[in-house]
Amino acid sequence: MTQAPIALDTVARAAADPDREQPWADLGLKDDEYARIREILGRRPTSAELAMYSVMWSEHCSYKSSKVHLKQFGESMTDQMREPLMVGMGENAGVVDVGQGYAVTFKIESHNHPSYVEPYQGAATGIGGIVRDILAMGARPVAVMDPLRFGPLDAEDTHRVLPGIVAGVGGYGNCLGLPNIGGEAVFDETYLGNPLVNALCVGVMRHEELHLANASGLGNQVILYGARTGGDGIGGVSVLASETFDADGPAKRPAVQVGDPFMEKLLIECTLELFAEGLVAGIQDLGGAGLSCATSELASAGDGGMHVWLDRVPLRDSSLAPEEILMSESQERMMAVVEPAKVARFLQICAKWDVEATVVGEVTDTDRLVITWHDEVIGDVPPRSVAHDGPTYHRPYARPDWQDPLQADRAEDLPRPTSGADLRATLLRLVASPNLCDKSWITDQYDRYVRSNTVLAQPENAGIVRIDEETGLGVAVSTDCNGRFAKLDPYAGAQLALAEAHRNVAATGGRPLAVSDCLNFGSPEDPAVMWQFAEATRGLADGCVELGIPVTGGNVSLYNQTGETAILPTPVVAVLGVVDDVARRTPSGFPAPGLELLLLGATREELSGSEWAHVVHGHLGGLPPRVDLAAERALAAFLVEGGGSGLLAAAHDLSDGGLAQALVESALRHDVGVEVDLADVAGGDAFVALFAESAARAVVAVRPDEADAVRDLAARHGVPLTRIGATVADPVLTVEGEFSAPLSEIRDAWSATLPAALG
Repeated sequence: MTQAPIALDTVARAAADPDREQPWADLGLKDDEYARIREILGRRPTSAELAMYSVMWSEHCSYKSSKVHLKQFGESMTDQMREPLMVGMGENAGVVDVGQGYAVTFKIESHNHPSYVEPYQGAATGIGGIVRDILAMGARPVAVMDPLRFGPLDAEDTHRVLPGIVAGVGGYGNCLGLPNIGGEAVFDETYLGNPLVNALCVGVMRHEELHLANASGLGNQVILYGARTGGDGIGGVSVLASETFDADGPAKRPAVQVGDPFMEKLLIECTLELFAEGLVAGIQDLGGAGLSCATSELASAGDGGMHVWLDRVPLRDSSLAPEEILMSESQERMMAVVEPAKVARFLQICAKWDVEATVVGEVTDTDRLVITWHDEVIGDVPPRSVAHDGPTYHRPYARPDWQDPLQADRAEDLPRPTSGADLRATLLRLVASPNLCDKSWITDQYDRYVRSNTVLAQPENAGIVRIDEETGLGVAVSTDCNGRFAKLDPYAGAQLALAEAHRNVAATGGRPLAVSDCLNFGSPEDPAVMWQFAEATRGLADGCVELGIPVTGGNVSLYNQTGETAILPTPVVAVLGVVDDVARRTPSGFPAPGLELLLLGATREELSGSEWAHVVHGHLGGLPPRVDLAAERALAAFLVEGGGSGLLAAAHDLSDGGLAQALVESALRHDVGVEVDLADVAGGDAFVALFAESAARAVVAVRPDEADAVRDLAARHGVPLTRIGATVADPVLTVEGEFSAPLSEIRDAWSATLPAALG
């Protein structure tokens, strides 16, 4: 163990030396923030305290620019929305009651900037961190998902970051034995130099197994267990995610955390056994801000204070200074609060799993977090001031002057196909485009079926996992966002992301129950970006009220821009739904010939922000598709009831690429041909019928003898229904009066893009 440095900065020294210059600006603090810290403490901070405040008051950890907007998620929540909530925002993850005594916890977070600096480890530790958040709630992690965003597929830097990110997600998740059941891979030039790596985890527990993060009970022991603390990730994501990237790379390059999934697997099993024996009074994972976060959050959520003996922390690098130990974001670590009589058994179980565990602190009856280093006090702070009472910014925001011209530049006015041959060529071009093409180059690197409870996974509408073998109870999850829609109208764009995820879950038969979100935006210091953020959060809050489902938690990722170029506003929305019996889930692929194809919902001439405008014309302008959440709710009710009653042989939501893409994906799933007549869709305009991206729509396949029952069900729910054709034995996609294309030709175009670009 390292010895105390000669010039150790103690609380006594700080009080006696008030005018000593400190590197607060280098640690990301503003001058008024540093002044506020001095005001709280009544003196200058020690170097250890300065380290703690700098990481905990960072944008990533404190939400100082976003929390004034996020509070509306709670303020707007109705009693009906609260009903399934067991734990809401503010804990490591939200928890919802899914029935039969089961609870499900899920959350989505970002690991964007670390994944640009070091793609493999940045993405891998993003998975590891979100898994520990779920574990800390008392749940067994059962599945992960990974919504990803990259620059153009042909860009050199995309070829650098994409393979590493995918390998990191797959490598860590596969080693943990967690199926990856869904996600996205989207390409746009604004993500060049700033890829988005969002990671979601789902966990399952019985109601009585719920655990919370607090340090209560005078004399209870604070135990740090898991991997040793090293120099990787000093400041890590807490600093890196709080600055923009310049044109040449990240403005700050702290070491990215290094993950060890095999240690995390041991940590999971060890923690679950500790829970099962009732040995844990409070628990917190160590992620962003490391020990600074875990100690201050546990203490501030408890009923007293905490004393931490920092020199007891097991180290991989004995040269680390106290400040570095407090800021290190080394992975695979947890902190538990344990009653003294249970410590011996706690340590015994950790030893059984070969997990190192050390008593590093104790719960006190003060309201202070006191940190000592070889008996010298190097930190003495009110824990809430570190964990919860950081700065609150009311950032100025304003609708940018370019928004009106952008919305006036309608894609509906662009040249469009005028013949059947043109439509055929357009379809083949779109299915081969990076955003619509086959993503199996990515998803084949993930184990989607480990643990044997995966019911549906990519490329289905949503992922489904079974959580009870006897009853078939399961949950469905989907993540979605169209950043182009959010650029055109952030309020509507956020609601369209919510609506699409809601629709995808319902299309599999899941009853939508709760939301988690990952709000990815540019610099909050730009009033235009802050306006986008404010509008998107307002839209999401209003949309959740109208759909009747709560936001249980999530993540905000700001400063996602390179130089002056911000990413598309990307409010990724995850919706979780309950499937009463997974045996009755609805797949997306057409299973056999001889089925009627029915289009649900209204198709309008809505092309702005569409894949057609993006791919064919490189255009972004106009207004996004109309939001009709009442129609979304009715459609979801139809899909859930129709799927649960066995009336639907297949269902596919309509979103990116419109009806054409849905037909292609559903036909290719089992090489079942389709013949459609679009005379009754969009006034007979085949182009609009195929490529418009109107919301609140789906296509379903039904057996002919049950078509009348499906029509009656649609009428009862007020969902427009149009028969558009049937599935056929001949593996061809035919649009009557326009064109035919063999599925083999479509598959060749659809599946070749990523392998050709990435090898």
